[in-house]
Formats: sequence, structure tokens, C-alpha cells
Amino acid sequence: MPPQGGGMETIMTYVVSDLHGAHAAFQNLLKKINFTEDDILYVVGDIVDYGEYSMDLLCEISMMPNVYAVVGDHDLKALRMLSAFDKMTKSGEAPSPAFAEEMSRWVKEEGGAPTLAGFRELDDEMKEGVLDFLAEMTYYEEVTVNDETFLMVHAGLKNFSPDREIDDYEVDELISEPLDVDAEYYEDKTMVVGHVPTCDL
Repeated sequence: MPPQGGGMETIMTYVVSDLHGAHAAFQNLLKKINFTEDDILYVVGDIVDYGEYSMDLLCEISMMPNVYAVVGDHDLKALRMLSAFDKMTKSGEAPSPAFAEEMSRWVKEEGGAPTLAGFRELDDEMKEGVLDFLAEMTYYEEVTVNDETFLMVHAGLKNFSPDREIDDYEVDELISEPLDVDAEYYEDKTMVVGHVPTCDL
């Protein structure tokens, strides 16, 4: 995005999405753009799953005050799975067959294995911090840079109506259905999304 501010220092605003545990690639990206504590970075969903270092990446991002995370479908699934797993581990309660099946599918088919493995290695305080961070991720971010407004959601706007306020959308409507690149959404703001690789649009 264009720079913010008009002082001597140029504050840059960046957006990235679907990091999926690529911790080294994320660190390389920060070096490449010369990211400083004065700059701002928005991560538009799917920090975790698939990548071997999903939990390392999530922990690092959670401790960066100038990085803002918008929830993606994988982040939301991880929150649900890890919260239930943590609760059952502490209580000794056995999972229901339905949950056990869902957990198995997440781990084996949906990229959750490294996320769960990394979570299990954390101490109790770090686990609590990770769950709090996932729970506090916003559903969207709206930011104005150099008089241009950008609306960031993970995937798109399912059941879109120009008369509908963004706060009226359910989270599933923002993380599940890809943006229709041929549709017209807003006249006064630019949509910024992740979820689908640009080359596939």
C-alpha cells in the first residue's frame, strides 16, 4: 500500500496473507521490505496449518505490536481444535466420537498436524497466550492510507449487499467464499483479500 504520513520518516503499510506456517519465509519477507517498528503489517488470515513452524510463526506475530491479524478459516479452525484439546488435556475428559473424527480430519487432511504438534510443546502460559491471540483476531480491518480506504477480509463477502454494514456479516461469510473478481463491491473503498492464490483468480 502507499506510504502514510508526511514527515521525514516514511511509514509503510503492508499486507500479506496465507502464511501457513512459513516462518523463515516470513522473516525473509520482513528483511526484504526493511520492515521497521514504525511500519504496519496486516496479515489477512491463515497464519497456521500445513507449514512445519506454524506455532513459531503464530507466536512471533502475536508479539509484534505493529502487526495486525485478520482471522482466516484455518485460524478459526485451529482456535476451536486447540481450545477443545487444551480443555480435554487439563480435565482428562475423553473426546466425543464426533470431535475425535473432526480432530483426525484436521490433523491428517487439513494441515493441522504441525499446528497441534507445536501447540503441545508450549508451556501453559504460552498456550493460553496463543489461544487468546487466536480468539482476539479481528474479522476484518478497514484502514485509510493517503485518503484511500481499504477493506481487508480473509476471503470475500458472501451474500454481499451494498446496503449491508460490514459488522452485519457473520464470520463465515468473510472467510469461506472467495471474492468475485468480476463483481463490483464498493465505490469508495478497495477490497484486499487472501484465501485464493492470485494466479488462480
